[in-house]
Amino acid sequence: MLILLLACSNDKVSPETMAEISSTYADIVYESYTDSVTTAQRLNDTISSFLLSPTEVGLEDARNSWLASREPYLQTEVYRFYDGPIDNPDSGVEGLLNAWPLDESYIDYTVDDASSGIINDSSITIDSETLMSLNEQGGEENIATGYHAIEYLLWGQDLSSDTAGTRPYTDYIGDGSGTALNHDRRSSYLETTSNLLVEHLEEVQDAWAPDSNNFRSEFLSKSPEEQLRMIMTGMIILTGFETGGERLQTALDSGDQEDEHSCFSDNTHRDMIQDIQGVQNVYLGQYGSVSGLGIKDAIAEIDAELSERIESEIQISLTAGNNLQVPFDNEISMTNAEGRDRVQDLIVSLRTLEQSLEEAFRAFGLAVPVAE
Repeated sequence: MLILLLACSNDKVSPETMAEISSTYADIVYESYTDSVTTAQRLNDTISSFLLSPTEVGLEDARNSWLASREPYLQTEVYRFYDGPIDNPDSGVEGLLNAWPLDESYIDYTVDDASSGIINDSSITIDSETLMSLNEQGGEENIATGYHAIEYLLWGQDLSSDTAGTRPYTDYIGDGSGTALNHDRRSSYLETTSNLLVEHLEEVQDAWAPDSNNFRSEFLSKSPEEQLRMIMTGMIILTGFETGGERLQTALDSGDQEDEHSCFSDNTHRDMIQDIQGVQNVYLGQYGSVSGLGIKDAIAEIDAELSERIESEIQISLTAGNNLQVPFDNEISMTNAEGRDRVQDLIVSLRTLEQSLEEAFRAFGLAVPVAE
């Protein structure tokens, strides 16, 4: 994805205000990545326990831990789209963490092919280096690592519009009662991807740690104008292009559950809600124990009415996200007019919010970022 960005000089926000906004932003980024690491470590521990002695209860525990790990991470997606640590074109790990959509047959068996995937190809070594090298190799849907790879290994294909995937825990048993070939390779794959998830999250956490010679210190040394540009670019692109467009409009247009973001677990509604929550965190300057000035305060210095309007529009989008019915694949079904209307309402609210954020961007003398 190419993001075209232009900036023009302005002095519309006081340096003191922007300094506090940027400091608060860096604190929010660090705390939310820390929460992402913590919940990913819990997921890793739960997966390890499950693999030691696979049971139905253990698999359910691992699934619940995966769902819990998504909550803080999704709120970090607003820190993307300005070539920061998460999506730097040379060193960013976003593609290894959260790439989608995912071709199930690239990883493991499917209902149509019992021997497909890396797991069932004994010529492929299953280790961290190999899986990272195979991620998106040969096509953007050839996802080998990250949240959605783990999701597929825990839930399996979602073959029903009424439930999430129903992969049996016996896929990981090798005493003769297992339900799929290569249980040992499947276990190794799940363990490896889970370990990698923690490692990659720790990388971005470290990049934003306080009192370090890292990206955080580099960010805080930039001009107030550049800090503002970076923060708001993430908000604008995530709100409109990514969430409203790539994740919602595409799924609504096709009506196909393969186009929903977390299709195996039926957790797509939370993806939408928590992405918007991340935008609200940055706007208000609040997350967890962090509370300070946010982008709202910068906009208020040039247009108080616009500042209040954007705050209201973020809340409208959150409400629309919470109005989605579960599972999301039913919401986008061509036969569910009411569900499709709810998805459309969310898209419209996000596009409205995007336009208001762009209005503020222009008011600061900045050229609106364009995603291609």
